[in-house]
Amino acid sequence: MRTSKQAAMGFIFITLLIDVMGWGLIIPVMADLIAELKGIPVNIASTYGAFLLSVFAITQFLFSPVVGNLSDKFGRRPILLFSLLGFGIDYLVLAWAPTYGWLFLGRIIAGITGASFTTASSYIADISTDETTRAKNFGLIGAAFGLGFVLGPALGGLLATWGLRAPFYAAAALCLINCLFGYFMLPESLSKDNRRDFDWKRANPMGSLRFLTRHSEIGGLALSFFLIYLGAQAVQGSWNFFTIYQFDWSEGMIGISLTVVGVLTGLVQGVLTRVITPKIGNEKSIYLGLSLYALGLVLFAFATEGWMMFVFLVPYCLGGICGPSLQSVIAGHVVKNQQGELQGALTSLMSLTTIIGPLIMNGTFSYFTTDQAPFHLPGIHFLIGAACMLGGLVIVRKVLTKEKTTHGELPALDQPAPLD
Repeated sequence: MRTSKQAAMGFIFITLLIDVMGWGLIIPVMADLIAELKGIPVNIASTYGAFLLSVFAITQFLFSPVVGNLSDKFGRRPILLFSLLGFGIDYLVLAWAPTYGWLFLGRIIAGITGASFTTASSYIADISTDETTRAKNFGLIGAAFGLGFVLGPALGGLLATWGLRAPFYAAAALCLINCLFGYFMLPESLSKDNRRDFDWKRANPMGSLRFLTRHSEIGGLALSFFLIYLGAQAVQGSWNFFTIYQFDWSEGMIGISLTVVGVLTGLVQGVLTRVITPKIGNEKSIYLGLSLYALGLVLFAFATEGWMMFVFLVPYCLGGICGPSLQSVIAGHVVKNQQGELQGALTSLMSLTTIIGPLIMNGTFSYFTTDQAPFHLPGIHFLIGAACMLGGLVIVRKVLTKEKTTHGELPALDQPAPLD
């Protein structure tokens, strides 16, 4: 059984790795592609980049609960394969896009089918036996993302020398290959005994979010989860636009910087998390990680030279130890046949941050680089992100302290608090 679970984790890791590589391939060229299609400077193009991120997030917000509930009924494997196929089609649409409007079509397709993260999280929840093991396994998601961003952006920056469209074709090929790999190699993780009927009331976005509020501790932790991902949009949504504007970076340099992010993230979540979390526990890992996230964002805001961004990536990426621990604590309150619903709800929260986050972060970056702004501060969005991280820290500390006072300790994974 242990060997079977380890093999399953290997399958899901490779599946996520190739999926993330596809996204990492196109990031270095997206800013220049949007600027080219719209015929505008890159700092103004950041707002249009935010619109693309938001339309993707809106469709994902609407469809992620549906996909999560479908995976509870039909199993994780077919839903994951459907998601990967959709991403492959999306990248082909982006590769052929003659105008900016076509980019919206591709992002809508990806948003509808974009369930790889949700289903992979449910898959991991299915095969994890206790809270510590689950935190370690969730850390592998971060490791896959990290390694994907090591390979993807570096390759994307290299392919960009052949044209802005080349990385999109490569991303499409990787996703379709990934789909074939999963079809032949990925086993099902959810037994038929643990499946449940599909329920539209649970599958609608607001019903999915209400799932998180059935216990006050889940609602509070979910709010902290929301703030963390909202703060992360300061980096995820504007890194390429900011560095091109502030430091005149090329696609290749953007690719190198994201490769460094991938290396650091892979080390933190694939190695450091699996060492530190068992020693200091999930709670302290959350507090430490959020503090480091906030520090890194403040440093980004006041960087005056390009090399500083590489240095400041160290504390920021070290903050990644908080994510798997927080997700593990939240998942520890939910029974197995509701993990898909929970992960769908969390993905909906993440989608909400991607709906409003880029509009806030990219919008403030764009505004404070124009003559209309009261002062010039391109890094102001990083300060907003740091405030979100500190807000999440305050909330999660309050919730976990109250829970320990009430229950004596955090609920164990194999004895989740029952849902009403």
